Amino acid sequence: MTYDPTNVFARILRREIPAQFVHEDEFCVAFRDVSPQAPMHILVVPKRPIQSLADAVPADASLLGHLLLTAAAVAREQGMAEQGSRVVINNGAGAGQSVFHLHVHVMAGRPFRWPPG
Repeated sequence: MTYDPTNVFARILRREIPAQFVHEDEFCVAFRDVSPQAPMHILVVPKRPIQSLADAVPADASLLGHLLLTAAAVAREQGMAEQGSRVVINNGAGAGQSVFHLHVHVMAGRPFRWPPG
């Protein structure tokens, strides 16, 4: 499968589809999920197109770290640092990835079970 530049996150990044942004920097954006699975459900999306975590290469290491640091910062900024948050990356259709542009889910505001799923 090749990267599809018409996927919903690519269109959000190009501002073709509106989103409720909570963060933006030179490497990524973060916005509220339109179908939240928790009271706080924010997606952190890299501006550079990577289809999935499995498609990341060693040169992407700093970007991947930046996405996780941004996820933590977003949780803090949303007042969820003390309560805790769940950070999820679905990797492939079999794991629940439905938009094939790498993204990090940051969820908080309700109890989460383990194991997930």
